[in-house]
Amino acid sequence: MIQMEWYRMFLYTARKGNLTKAAEELLITQPSVSYGIKQMEDALGLRLFHRLSKGVQLTEEGRALLPYVEQAFSLLEAAERHANDLKRLEEGEIRIGASDSLIKHMLLPQLNQFHQEHPAIRIRLSHGKTPDLARRLKDGAIDCAIVHMPLNDAQLHIEPLAELEDCFVVGSRYQAYAGRTLSTDELAKLPLLFLSPGSSTRTHVERWFAAQGRAVKPDMELGSVDLLAEFAGQGYGAAFITRSFVDEELRSGKLFRLQLEQPLPSRGIGLAVRRDTALPLAAERFVEMLRSGPSL
Repeated sequence: MIQMEWYRMFLYTARKGNLTKAAEELLITQPSVSYGIKQMEDALGLRLFHRLSKGVQLTEEGRALLPYVEQAFSLLEAAERHANDLKRLEEGEIRIGASDSLIKHMLLPQLNQFHQEHPAIRIRLSHGKTPDLARRLKDGAIDCAIVHMPLNDAQLHIEPLAELEDCFVVGSRYQAYAGRTLSTDELAKLPLLFLSPGSSTRTHVERWFAAQGRAVKPDMELGSVDLLAEFAGQGYGAAFITRSFVDEELRSGKLFRLQLEQPLPSRGIGLAVRRDTALPLAAERFVEMLRSGPSL
């Protein structure tokens, strides 16, 4: 390949029609431009300029070459502008994965802040359960994910972001049960409302019951926290749910928290990224915001 700098000298000389003026634009000496053009001509085996007393003029071969060189440098300049826009976060995108409940109740404030600070960055948000998000992350379909912990995967780097406090809540129909401490057996006799199978939340509550020698089958399996809260409030049973997600309902008296003899263990929320891949600049900035900002 001909040296890129020779093409630059050719382009500026063709535009200026003069070796000295081209040198001034390129901030180099006129002999350097003359030498570069000669080297390029020798390498191509073509004469590109007629040397005239008052400057230079493109030969037919030089005129044929010029549009290609102009287009090449135009593309390079566009690429450089694009790279600078990416560096200034004036272009780009972030691809984030999280469960619906985490998106609504925990991630949305950080997304709003990022969107206000960098409105030109496109936010691609997808929902899913933790195992699905881990798979998409490893496949390169998303840049980062907010996941339920524990999650162990050698291909992912996972760091804790927050602790979740889970609880069972009921509506007014079962309010009497909220006035005393329930054993696991008493709780298991109530109609139970769980998230659908495969979610980390569902696995967590099933393991809690199993650790106490109980295998339970929920009366309802629902696809979202909002539905769990709604059906519990309507009196369908006790819903397993993260307390902070139903703070308003608990304060207003729409829902009531059950007290348990055997406390529920807390769960962690983590930020997951791929170990072997550098984050795009926009995603890196968002991850920094999550790490340094207020707890989720």
